[in-house]
Amino acid sequence: MLNRVRSAVAHLVSSGGAPPPRPKSPDLPNATSAPPAAAPEAPRSPPAKAGSGSATPAKAVETRASFSRPTFLQLSPGGLRRADDHAGRAVQSPPDTGRRLPWSTGYAEVINAGKSRHNEDQACCEVVYVEGRRSVTGAPRELSRGQGLCFYYWGLFDGHAGGGAAEMASRLLHRHIREQLKDLVEILQDPSPPPLCLPTTPGTPDSSDPSHLLGPQSCWSSQKEVTHESLVVGAIENAFQLMDEQMARERRGHQVEGGCCALVVVYLLGKVYVANAGDSRAIIVRNGEIIPMSREFTPETERQRLQLLGFLKPELLGSEFTHLEFPRRVLPKELGQRMLYRDQNMTGWAYKKIELEDLRFPLVCGEGKKARVMATIGVTRGLGDHNLKVCSSTLPIKPFLSCFPEVRVYDLTQYEHCPDDVLVLGTDGLWDVTTDYEVAATVDRVLSAYEPNDHSRYTALAQALVLGARGTPRDRGWRLPNNKLGSGDDISVFVIPLGGPGSYS
Repeated sequence: MLNRVRSAVAHLVSSGGAPPPRPKSPDLPNATSAPPAAAPEAPRSPPAKAGSGSATPAKAVETRASFSRPTFLQLSPGGLRRADDHAGRAVQSPPDTGRRLPWSTGYAEVINAGKSRHNEDQACCEVVYVEGRRSVTGAPRELSRGQGLCFYYWGLFDGHAGGGAAEMASRLLHRHIREQLKDLVEILQDPSPPPLCLPTTPGTPDSSDPSHLLGPQSCWSSQKEVTHESLVVGAIENAFQLMDEQMARERRGHQVEGGCCALVVVYLLGKVYVANAGDSRAIIVRNGEIIPMSREFTPETERQRLQLLGFLKPELLGSEFTHLEFPRRVLPKELGQRMLYRDQNMTGWAYKKIELEDLRFPLVCGEGKKARVMATIGVTRGLGDHNLKVCSSTLPIKPFLSCFPEVRVYDLTQYEHCPDDVLVLGTDGLWDVTTDYEVAATVDRVLSAYEPNDHSRYTALAQALVLGARGTPRDRGWRLPNNKLGSGDDISVFVIPLGGPGSYS
């Protein structure tokens, strides 16, 4: 097993960290469609069909037909085939005709240069109505009707090892958020502090007196302050967990393959909530200033969390891995020598005597985009990946992957925003070759060429960002103006305006 892991890592390093070919992406089953009470949602862009003279095997034709793109792109079968063309890599955006996305949001995407068979990114943009589940005062639900809330929702989902998880999340995650917010409809509209407990649901038997379970009261002298904002954050976090649990339940029957990073934005009651689980990124560009709204979760940024879990539960590492990190692979001839290392408690380095267990493969290895968990995956948070195992092993990797996002909050009411202030969301295909400062420069250059009330300016900006990261075909590849390699990954970008007439309607 140790030799197999060594071979896998040697191949990983020699190939520049490129993952192996990914499985084909199936359609989501009808069972995941919206319930009758859900907000209307149009079907996905129709699947592309093989030509009548094609000699492609039936199974391959069926798999290709499963390829779909976001609804709001309104792609025809011909447009879907162009979107799936690795050679041309045409940039896709919503059409100029028809209804605009909420807030005149701009969107653009492009398929990878051959990394996977289809574009495994997915996107969603919705306006979601939330009807309260119960009255805080215990009044019947009928008395609360008509007092619901609406939230605006944007989501980018970067799939890996197949597109099934990304597609499922793009269809369902906002519904999980809606369900979590149902208990909070009246609470969020009431300026008083949130109640400690919700009323007991009628028909629920009363529990016995738990007073004998209470400890000393000295540490309970006051109640912790809980804000309305933290309730929304908790609702989003719970929704991510429930989405991940649903994928675990349905991964066999519905063939939800692979996993996905998830970057979600919720606008509710004047505040923007940005939830990130993975290596996508969100930044606000406001009056030329860059405000980070997320951070990437990779084996490097979460090394200590991963090592701590490996230390506490060594059975997850089997006999192949060690939770310790060394500057390079330990060689058998170095047994007994003192070598630099660090564990779950350390940010710096120290020396330790090399023992036999240190010859095992490190839980976290590599640097930058080549960093991997258990020599397999380069992200540490996301949805799905319930079937992911170490190469040529039965060791599951899911215990080390968290589905919980980091949620950052931006209060729109605290600033005067102009039409050039935007929130930019992008999958890692954008950020692999583009810095925050380059994005801010593109924001200034593109938006200054349009009138402030021109709603197409944000789509033009999204297209410019995607084109800038993709590059142009040259020298058997895609090159940037500086002749460096462009992004060969799927690239998806939302540009959300934060100010200007009609932005919030």
